[in-house]
Amino acid sequence: MMPATRDQAPVNNPDLPSSPEDALGRIARAVDAFRAGRFVRIDGGSGAEIAALAVETAGPDALKRAEPGAPSLVLTHARARTLKLRLYTDDVVALRPTVPLDAEVLRAIADPTTDLAFPMKGPFETLREKVPASFSSAIRLAKLSGLLPAVLATSPELAGVDAVEIATAWIAGYDELVVRSLKLLARARVPLEGSERAELAAFRAGNGEAEHYAILIGDPPTDQPVLARLHSECFTGDLLGSLRCDCGAQLRGAVAAIEEAGGGVLLYLAQEGRGIGLVNKLRAYRLQDEGFDTLEANERLGFARDERLYGIAARMLTLLGFKSVRLMTNNPQKVEALNAAGISVVERVPHAFPANTHNRDYLRAKAEKAGHLL
Repeated sequence: MMPATRDQAPVNNPDLPSSPEDALGRIARAVDAFRAGRFVRIDGGSGAEIAALAVETAGPDALKRAEPGAPSLVLTHARARTLKLRLYTDDVVALRPTVPLDAEVLRAIADPTTDLAFPMKGPFETLREKVPASFSSAIRLAKLSGLLPAVLATSPELAGVDAVEIATAWIAGYDELVVRSLKLLARARVPLEGSERAELAAFRAGNGEAEHYAILIGDPPTDQPVLARLHSECFTGDLLGSLRCDCGAQLRGAVAAIEEAGGGVLLYLAQEGRGIGLVNKLRAYRLQDEGFDTLEANERLGFARDERLYGIAARMLTLLGFKSVRLMTNNPQKVEALNAAGISVVERVPHAFPANTHNRDYLRAKAEKAGHLL
């Protein structure tokens, strides 16, 4: 099966460059800087520029450079609620940390997995005035970096002349840029244990991050709704056979079900842990061991319940030539997201597997709190 593909989609947002790769390349360099503990200059327009550091990776030298700029510690509302902070500002919360800045103290404020070891935090001086958009953009950049969503914002001149510079509009437009830059790179026949008629197709976005894959089974026609499954990668479940989730069973079960049905497509999306990454998922597991459910754990870390980009899946289907699907899922959000992204979901096909003693509470939380139809 070799359906036609379309070229890269244009960018329609006037605040973004005409070529997605221009902005995505800059975002990739900013991500590298955050992960390496370096400053990023974020321009929010109208003089609202900051130098930002990711709290998780900030070292003593960078923190010392930040001190003269009256730095602010920026957290998400989700983490702020855990710390019992009053929410005076939209989207994010800004605190005045104690100077001299201490890396261990800052990370303890940002990381809920240390709450039992460092229970005494504060008192905090919370800013009540409206914070610039660059604060929220810095938090978004930390999430894109796979780090804890906590940043230090200080005067832009303290970043140094070699710091990566980026506009808030480019970070805000990341989702659109990634989806529009996605390209189908390669495809080949790969017989699988559950289906010898399988073909693997690889996709990459302009940010150069991990590839997404489609497993095409049989020869499904593109002019009819295709039986499809969206599967977010799960290193622990898919590869290691973890019993904490049902991901491995869902993956292999989907391949077998699509084969039995005569054909379809499984999209394997590089969005570990509902989009928070493997390291943060392990932190969430630690919180679950302390008694929080899977959704509470993500929120205590400062993330939304689901950080995944479903527009990527819609774009993959479009590039493969499909316009409508019969979606194998128990998650109504996936149905809504695909429909919103232009892929018609004509039917939801249930896709559930029995619980075990290790994932029973996990599945119960998904059903009772996230509306999964289990």
